[in-house]
Amino acid sequence: MFEWIYSPEAWISLFTLIGLEIVLGIDNIIFIAILCAKLPQNQRNKARIVGLGFAMISRIALLFSLFLIMKLTTPIFSVFGNEISGRDLILIIGGLFLILKSTTEIHHSVTGEEENRQTNTKSVSFASIIVQISILDIVFSLDSVITAVGMADHIDIMIIAVVVAVGVMMLASGAISRFVDSNPTIKILALSFLILVGVALIADGFDFHIPKGYIYFSMAFSLVVESINIIIRNKKNKIL
Repeated sequence: MFEWIYSPEAWISLFTLIGLEIVLGIDNIIFIAILCAKLPQNQRNKARIVGLGFAMISRIALLFSLFLIMKLTTPIFSVFGNEISGRDLILIIGGLFLILKSTTEIHHSVTGEEENRQTNTKSVSFASIIVQISILDIVFSLDSVITAVGMADHIDIMIIAVVVAVGVMMLASGAISRFVDSNPTIKILALSFLILVGVALIADGFDFHIPKGYIYFSMAFSLVVESINIIIRNKKNKIL
């Protein structure tokens, strides 16, 4: 089962896949952080761990269902000459979910409804947040697993990569959540990029592939610029 440990190419594949899984999980961490911010402080860390635990379980379960995943690429029907498969449907529905949820969150932040909802914590239940995180996990898990299937030949390599990547995400989720909570502009920026990711998922569902490198580069560039703005604002606040 572990014959690949003597193969340098397999190790390169493992480390490359771990890196990609972490990158693919950044959107998941950000969305989980934003959703968990609606819960009382003492429940947020538990919700993040449970949510990422669901992400790990769903990805491993999908890896053990490789045959089913391959069948999802079989066309079910056509729309304007474009063949739509089960995978395409999941990507399109997931993209629409991301766009709708992110747009709603931006609206609540702009109109001030977000503060009211945080004050009235009874309006948001722990279970409802976990359900929303689970839906998101399924969407990103499919994308992640398909990436793993395309990069590695051994299922144990894929499972190790998923476990390590989610472990890193669990360790980093708290710091990322605190950073997003304390910087509202970062939250709006993150939600805006989640809309972009949703559009990319829908486009991918219609076989119009937007290179993820462009998306992640723009996210990283905007984050660096906004981080510089935050540093400048903090220095000005200290002077005043």
